[in-house]
Formats: sequence, C-alpha cells, structure tokens
Amino acid sequence: MIKLDKDLYNKKVTGLIGYPVAHSKSPLMHNTAFEVLGLDYTYELFEVKENEVQEAFEDLKQLGVAGFNVTMPDKIKAFELADEVSIEAKLIGAANTIVNQDGKFVAYNTDGVGFVNALKENGFDVKDKVITILGSGGAASAIIVQCALDGAKEINVLSIKDKFWNKAEELVNDIIEETHTSINLIEMTDESIEECITKSSLLCNATPVGMAPNEDGCLLKDSGLLRTDLVVVDIIYNPLETKLYKMAKANGCKVLNGIEMLIHQGAASFELWTGTEMPIDKVREEVYKSLKRFYE
Repeated sequence: MIKLDKDLYNKKVTGLIGYPVAHSKSPLMHNTAFEVLGLDYTYELFEVKENEVQEAFEDLKQLGVAGFNVTMPDKIKAFELADEVSIEAKLIGAANTIVNQDGKFVAYNTDGVGFVNALKENGFDVKDKVITILGSGGAASAIIVQCALDGAKEINVLSIKDKFWNKAEELVNDIIEETHTSINLIEMTDESIEECITKSSLLCNATPVGMAPNEDGCLLKDSGLLRTDLVVVDIIYNPLETKLYKMAKANGCKVLNGIEMLIHQGAASFELWTGTEMPIDKVREEVYKSLKRFYE
C-alpha cells in the first residue's frame, strides 16, 4: 500500500513507480524545477513491482496525486490500467507518464517527445528527415512512434532477427497505418547499417550496446560513415560518452547522449502535470553535477 508522509498532505504530489527506483534522477530533476519555480509540488519515489501496479493505481487515485511517472517493469501494466490513453502511448503499448485529469488517470509516453525535443533544442527537426534507428525495443519504439508522428520522411529500423522480430513488425505496421510514414524494418548487419546511414540525416543507437560495463561495444564498425552533417544520438548515459559517441564527436558530428532525452522526457511530464515549462537549463546543471559526483 502506498502512503504519504503527513508533511506532504498540503502539496501536490507527483512521483515515480517501478522497481527498483532508488537510482532515479527524476526526483532531482522535478524537485529542482518545483523549487526554482516556487511550485507547491513534490516528487516522490514509490517502489512498485509488476504484480502490485493495480493496487498502486488504486492507492494513488485515492490519494489524489497530480500524476506520476512509470518505469520498468510497470510501463505496460500502467498503460493497460489507465482510464484513457494518448495516441503515442496507444501505438507504443506502454506508458511512462500518468496525469490525473479530474479523477481519471490518462496515460502518455513522453520518451519519444523527450528525444525529438532534445534534438530541437540542438537545432535539428525530425520533420521531413530520413532517420536510422538501431534497435526496436521499448526505448526505440517510443522514438520511432514520435518521429513518425512529428513528420519524419523515412525511418529505417535496424534490428536483429530474434524472438522479438514479430513484435517489431507489428509495431511498424501499426505506425504506418496510423501515420502513413515510410518505415522499413531491416535485419541489422554491417552492410545494412552502412547503407542506411549513407542516406540518413540522423543516426540513433537505441540498443544497450556500449553501456557500462561493456564500454567497448559499438554497432558501427566503420567510423568513416560518420559524416560531419550527420546528427548522432546514443541514448545511453552510462558512460556519458560511449564508443559511438566518441567516434561521432571525433568526426565532427553533432552528438547527444541519453541525458538530454532523459531531461526532455521529464520536462514533457512536468508540463503535463503543472501546465508550466520546466526550467531545463537549471535542471540540466543539477543533473550533470550529480553525475559528475557519481562518476568520480
């Protein structure tokens, strides 16, 4: 059962459900933003396992929270339990943000919005662009959906042919039907990666390849494919600079890590709850400070 400390009764409560959640940067991000803007909100952590999500929903609705984020392994169950769902959450089949709208829990997925907004802040708009995405899992799905909704010209989704291939096919077909975007699901090989990058404006690694402790991992074998006009995003942020990130940076590409997507998805949730824009520069400053302490 989820309970609140008495000192939170006079605040508008937001938070995060999932398991585990102790490592999350979300409380730092949101509580920094609430403090900077003088909003009488708080962001709390609630450890909720997958088989406890329904009870957590009932508790949080009873408590009248303003909304909450959802992380693994609860995203699919949260989507299923919501009273209403947004178009992007419906296509992805998972929710990372719940908003209490007059007692109804409405599900959103701001992961993809975080991705495209991070790019926009850095001068790149996905509209009318050809995009290559490595991976077709949960994070990749959110990115693919939002890029399609935001008017990408063509999206190449490169994935290994494993037991999840059929699920990726279903996702791609659903997005095409909804958005009429040209999306190609392609088996990931060195040759297909090269072919797709050559005609793309944006390359995104949405796989765990390169994540600590396997920092030497990289799906791209030929750094010569990384043109200066290619934007490269690696959604990993541990380490902050993956092997792909370093290769792209060395080749003069505009390059982003996963922290920017994390901050902007949080900003989208923040605005859904409060109706106010998150002070992103201040939040980013605090997040990088905390990461610096962590990596030192």
